[in-house]
Amino acid sequence: MTDTLLHCRYIIPVIPDNTVLEHHSIAIANGAITDILPRADAEIKYAGVATIELDQHIVLPGLINAHGHAAMSLLRSYANDLSLKDWLDNHIWPVEARWVSDAFVFDGTQLAIGEMIKSGTTCFSDMYFFPEAAARAAMDAGVRCQVAFPIFEFPCNWGSGPQEYLEKGLALRDQYRGSERIKVAFGPHAPYTVGNASLEKVVMLAEELDANIQIHLHETAFEVESAVKETGMRPVERLRKIGLLSPRAQCVHMTAINNNDIETISTNGCHVIHCPESNLKLASGFCPVDTLQKAGVNVALGTDGAASNDDLDLFAELRSAALLAKAVANDPTALAAHAAVRMATINGARALGMENLIGSIETGKQADITAVRINTLCAQPLYDPPSSLVYTSSGSRVSDVWVGGKRLLNDRQLTTLDENDLLQRAISWGEKIIAGKN
Repeated sequence: MTDTLLHCRYIIPVIPDNTVLEHHSIAIANGAITDILPRADAEIKYAGVATIELDQHIVLPGLINAHGHAAMSLLRSYANDLSLKDWLDNHIWPVEARWVSDAFVFDGTQLAIGEMIKSGTTCFSDMYFFPEAAARAAMDAGVRCQVAFPIFEFPCNWGSGPQEYLEKGLALRDQYRGSERIKVAFGPHAPYTVGNASLEKVVMLAEELDANIQIHLHETAFEVESAVKETGMRPVERLRKIGLLSPRAQCVHMTAINNNDIETISTNGCHVIHCPESNLKLASGFCPVDTLQKAGVNVALGTDGAASNDDLDLFAELRSAALLAKAVANDPTALAAHAAVRMATINGARALGMENLIGSIETGKQADITAVRINTLCAQPLYDPPSSLVYTSSGSRVSDVWVGGKRLLNDRQLTTLDENDLLQRAISWGEKIIAGKN
């Protein structure tokens, strides 16, 4: 029995490619999409079903933020205009060592989730300490999440070293075994913070459990140069020899790469997670998105953490990605609007291994849906809906969001989170951190 009918001005289903449906409706039953058909037919076929009018909207799949550190929203703008090494070594890691806890991660993740829902994101990947708290925050809010539990060679607030990280991460995976909304992945931080023995163990366990691996990789030229001096190999080659590169691998950043790196990534079926605004702010480099896609690599999109972005608006990231791709390729046709939308939807779903559930508006898939208003000054006149989504301020125009058919945003109002409570908790953390810094 259909329980909800969405009447839409425009639908960008993502699959089939390059398609815009006008005056169509989406039927939802038990959290899944059961029908997509012209409005006139829907009004006859589903007479009497509860309807929601989205006649001044572009409707598309919920966005997928394929890489971030959600709790770092509590460190938004904490340290600015610094190189990655200085930013991490002298600012971020010291403040994390003092303040990061289960409570910090839960509050910071809920703050991030509220921001993401209000800008159209329905699924995110998180790599941070205390992943148990991030998973609870996602469950409470009703969103989808891939939790990539972190692995380093050194101790942190969450554990003593690789063995404890793996034990805790595997226990978390057991806790959410069978969950449709929470997926647990391995999150070895980067080749320069994780040794060969630990990476080999991750590869073995990931193969045994059929789990994803997310890793920061080739983020800066300095990282690559240092690796070559230390090991005689570029990081991509080292990971290939260890066996980490496979369709389970989600390679984050990939700015300092050459043609051999791209061939290796493509041959091994790896995914690339592009985080343009974080890379721009930290001057980490430019990911060659057009070249990667032409080589057959699936490229998804992430915001990274708010400490290096400083927002989690994936529509803003889309715009930056599209513009940057054109400049890097010196080609105005690179990463056209439809392709950019795919990066934040079906490409993200493929990278996270969720393409059978989400990432497109198709019958049988979960009703993870975002609606963007078009009756605003910056959106009119409207000639091309995909271009409007990519090149105008779409994040601020998101009006409604559904995950599994449940409405998490209703006319800009969060339904599962208390926005005032989120604000007060964020302000309280900021005051404590500032007091500690002084």
